[in-house]
Amino acid sequence: MHKKTWHEKHNESLSFGDRIADSVANGMGSWNFIIWQTIIVVIWMVLNVIGIVRHWDEYPFILLNLIFSTQAAYAAPIIMMSQNRQNQRDRIQAQNDYQINIDAKKEIEALQVQLSKLELEKLDIIIELLKKQQSDSSK
Repeated sequence: MHKKTWHEKHNESLSFGDRIADSVANGMGSWNFIIWQTIIVVIWMVLNVIGIVRHWDEYPFILLNLIFSTQAAYAAPIIMMSQNRQNQRDRIQAQNDYQINIDAKKEIEALQVQLSKLELEKLDIIIELLKKQQSDSSK
């Protein structure tokens, strides 16, 4: 039977909106997005400066600025939601790591106690053997 990790449990607890926010943040935070957005902006500007089709957004490209403002208005809170979830995930992982460290410390302390007992038992046996050997040699 597979025991779920904290990461798997966290992923299962994400809502549909959480998953969308993470996808948007991952997409917008990539070079792929930057490159494609740059290509689109350059094409937009070239078509509007040259006017091959027609000037639907003449210089200073007010429509393009409006599109960027709208994109930023939606992107910023979505990215912040994803970052908040990442912070929450990091806190859960830190708490999990802390608990594992405490459990490991307890196990190590228990092992040290057992090793000390074994060491004392060995010393008692050695002392008994030495006493026996000493008594045998003195006869």
